[in-house]
Amino acid sequence: MTDLQTTTAILDDLIAYPSVSSDSNLAIIDDLAQRLREVGARVDIYHNDAGTKANLYATLGPDVAGGILLAGHTDVVPITDQVWGGNPFALTEHQGRLYGRGTCDMKGFIAAAVAMAPVFAKRAVRRPLHFAFTYDEETGCIGAEALARQLAKRHDRPALAIIGEPTEMRVIEGHKGCCEYSTHFTGREGHGSLPHLGVNAVEYAVRYITRLMQLADELKTRAPAGSAFDPPHSTINVGALHGGVAHNVIPGLATVDWDMRPVQGKDFTHIKTTMHDFAHDVLLPQMRRVWPDADITTQTVGETGGLEVLPENAARDLMMELTGANGTDVVSFGTEAGIFQQLGIAAVVCGPGSIEQAHKPDEYLEIDQLSACLTMLEGLSRRLG
Repeated sequence: MTDLQTTTAILDDLIAYPSVSSDSNLAIIDDLAQRLREVGARVDIYHNDAGTKANLYATLGPDVAGGILLAGHTDVVPITDQVWGGNPFALTEHQGRLYGRGTCDMKGFIAAAVAMAPVFAKRAVRRPLHFAFTYDEETGCIGAEALARQLAKRHDRPALAIIGEPTEMRVIEGHKGCCEYSTHFTGREGHGSLPHLGVNAVEYAVRYITRLMQLADELKTRAPAGSAFDPPHSTINVGALHGGVAHNVIPGLATVDWDMRPVQGKDFTHIKTTMHDFAHDVLLPQMRRVWPDADITTQTVGETGGLEVLPENAARDLMMELTGANGTDVVSFGTEAGIFQQLGIAAVVCGPGSIEQAHKPDEYLEIDQLSACLTMLEGLSRRLG
């Protein structure tokens, strides 16, 4: 069986695990752990506090620091309200494409890394090869943040990290941060004919959204000189507004789900400070003049730092050699790379597939992309001996 056939067979198995972020990923982690143990890897499983999810960290080769890490997330986004041409959790091949939820984002890379494990096991003589497979990347990189706390304690921390998100095998050396929040408004319900006696949570949520959009426009004027991002400035997106029960009832509860993608730390601080002050110094006093128990709270879903473009980056340089790339790029979508970079690990993003296919119905991965990833990993294996 060729490497491509082996990889496709593994991907078939991985797609069959419906590891949506809202559900457990333990089954797919157990599968991956077994495959890696079979080739002699030292495997550690780190569970979340509830014991319902886990990160996998595995090593082939010498028990020393300075190895190379292949990282990917096991969770996928939901298929809710999406119309697929087939079963999202059954791999389907058609005209050079592999269809299924998670094929490009990012079980294809994980399958390729695991398929190459027997080769890595033979060649990891001078330096170790590590695998990190995480949970809840799609909901704020929660698993990677937890794994980083474990890696900070380990003596065998890698020197380089390759995060295999779908980049069409382009070498990505920088991306924006990704910070997600849910802001909850507690007002006072009442009859719609007596609005002055209630505190309309939806109205205050809309005012909060209006301030967010004003900030979003302001951020367009704060783009760093020479920014390579598209768009070049930090952004804000309002993802959802929840609230209300009927036409004639003053809504007592509302929630705004929103995110920001900062390109620089000062924008992150500016947005958080501005919205905190607006909520607590402007909106909340008005709400409490009518109802003292009114409240506004913001839940942090996840705050993931960006991948900073650095003058020296050994992971970037290695991937340029392995892929033959003439240059690098940056992207606006977030990954776990910044979390590893913050640990002092040189990090780069490079993997098979296009982000344009991620999160959509009939998600697919080009077979040629999977082959290119295997070629890159074969080259990487020679650097371990």
